[in-house]
Amino acid sequence: MAWNIVFEPLVPVALILTLALPGAVLLVYSLFRRARGAPLRSIALAVLVIALLNPTIRSEEREAVPDVAVIVVDRSQSQEIGTRPAQTDAALERITARLAREDGIETRIVEARTDPNDESGTALFRALEEALSDVPRERIAGAILITDGQVHDVPKSATELGFDAPVHGLITGRPGERDRRLHVLEAPRFGIVGEPVELSFRVEETAPGGGPDGQTARVTVSIDGERKAETVAAIGATETVTLSLERAGPNVIEIEVEKGPDELTLLNNRAVVVANGVRDRLRVLLVSGEPHPGERTWRNLLKSDPSVDLVHFTILRPQDKHDNTPINELSLIAFPTHELFDEKLDQFDLIIFDRYKRRGELSMAYFLNIVDYVEAGGAFLAAEGPAFATPFSIARTPLAAILPALPSGTTSEGGYRPQVTPKGLRHPVTASLPGAGDGGTAPTWGRWFRTIDTNTEAGETLMQSPDGKPLMVLSRAGEGRVAQILSDHIWLWSRGYEGGGPQAELLRRLAHWLMKEPDLEEENLSASTQAGVLTVQRRTMQDEVPPARVTLPSGAESEIGMQEVAPGRFEGVMEASELGLYRIRQGELSAVAAAGPLNPREIADMRATDAVIGPVAAQTGGGIWWTGEDAGGVPSIRSVRAGQDASGSGWMGLRRNEQFHVHAVHQAPLLAGPLALLLLLGTLALAWWREGR
Repeated sequence: MAWNIVFEPLVPVALILTLALPGAVLLVYSLFRRARGAPLRSIALAVLVIALLNPTIRSEEREAVPDVAVIVVDRSQSQEIGTRPAQTDAALERITARLAREDGIETRIVEARTDPNDESGTALFRALEEALSDVPRERIAGAILITDGQVHDVPKSATELGFDAPVHGLITGRPGERDRRLHVLEAPRFGIVGEPVELSFRVEETAPGGGPDGQTARVTVSIDGERKAETVAAIGATETVTLSLERAGPNVIEIEVEKGPDELTLLNNRAVVVANGVRDRLRVLLVSGEPHPGERTWRNLLKSDPSVDLVHFTILRPQDKHDNTPINELSLIAFPTHELFDEKLDQFDLIIFDRYKRRGELSMAYFLNIVDYVEAGGAFLAAEGPAFATPFSIARTPLAAILPALPSGTTSEGGYRPQVTPKGLRHPVTASLPGAGDGGTAPTWGRWFRTIDTNTEAGETLMQSPDGKPLMVLSRAGEGRVAQILSDHIWLWSRGYEGGGPQAELLRRLAHWLMKEPDLEEENLSASTQAGVLTVQRRTMQDEVPPARVTLPSGAESEIGMQEVAPGRFEGVMEASELGLYRIRQGELSAVAAAGPLNPREIADMRATDAVIGPVAAQTGGGIWWTGEDAGGVPSIRSVRAGQDASGSGWMGLRRNEQFHVHAVHQAPLLAGPLALLLLLGTLALAWWREGR
């Protein structure tokens, strides 16, 4: 209960003053002349003025409103180092216990965690703002931040906080911590496959010169988990390494510096960049035999890709043909056999023989060159026609050493729908082809009408006829790859016959498999992170796979069980709560995936510091304390009024705002009408009586 006197004038104050001023002048004159009734008349005028001002006694029923103090607890990744979690929990327990003993303070505790998809780092002041979003500014007692000091959203000045109350900091960790850090200065975003790219970086250390090799440190560079380079870098100096991207698509480049003395953490000893490998124009040599309806299929497919540099020759007139047709009507240029198959053969990425018939254009030495080209890492595709079953077959050349399917000498005619074999359902070249069915249902694409009968000597048959005759066979020869299509009717799909089929997609996959694109490998391990979840995918020709071993950014290891989600495809998931690079290994295969930003601010510098939040704390009147036992521990708490010091030796202050809610108001006039009239008439009567004596 609180009371006070207020005035509620019966008429405007200006009117009261206007009426009272002449009377006051006359009374002053009467007093000057020492008239007998002047004092009593002055009292009567005062009673009249007070009665018109209507003084009222007001009493309020009040309820005190507690002030709000917010404790923001830093639970970011840098707070997981060493004894910092224990220091954080101990400081939080002591502060909450001491606040519980303070009357009139409401305590709010909010934990600030690092969002893996947020590049802004540790955001304690954003968490503070959210905690106070429903609190009136005049009720805020202050804020206490329990952190290692690495805060990335500190306002430039205290005025940006939006409230006038002290901000205190309790710093975990130890002053003067040492740490070695790696910073990437320049990194390629794109690079041509096989061409050199440069990567610049710098190794920093709290106290340079303290490394195991004096002022140097050993740095290793890996691409997709495979070590590619190693160098000795001077600490504090810019270093550059030259790399070569070996495949198209994303290449994860990881740079790692060795552990330093008294290393705080190894999380920032690594940096990751992703460079997209771009193939230079692919050079493809297409050699067609006698013209046929499917020849344009190959040419259109290869010419439609702007990244393909196609060299195409069609054998229009063999050496044994003699007629009167002019040469300029048969071909534009002579077939440069020596230049193509001897001098420049290794410059091609893929060689395609389309219904080629051996008739003397190429000598046996050239076929041997092709074999050597493939075994050294080249790619060869043979689209066979009826000639493959004749004595003029390329199987009767040195190419037989690398061909997985050899002719039996016969050709089968009759309509059929090609089928994907059980292995083909798992192989990336033919898996999930539109219209292929799932092994239990018949394919829905159009029919073919010819098959070259063969005996499969090696490789894997991915497509076959309904009676089990091979239609597509893939194999490896040395370091290279070979594919055979054992029918010359795939072009019917491109013409839309009986609904057509996925001819372009199938041939695209086949060409990329031949050129060793990672996405088309039979055995492949990949990983990705999204929304805090790590997904590991395994493609294999096996029926079962073991669990995948995962190394977390912190160095801890875990296992992920793999479940089959489609033929030849296994998948496993786990939570990715840590920022940084995850390494996944399964047998001989390995993969890497980055959670959050590749080089997050959170781990750029993980040393405990009081310099980041110190200026804001000083501007608000708050203080900074180190929570370690050797640094004095957690300070006591005091209530202070506005304008008083809010921190001192061993104590922190929270502002006492003394706010309240008013539940009811009672008021009564101090000079009621009858009482005022009685006083007024009484004083006037006394004045007249005094003057009449």
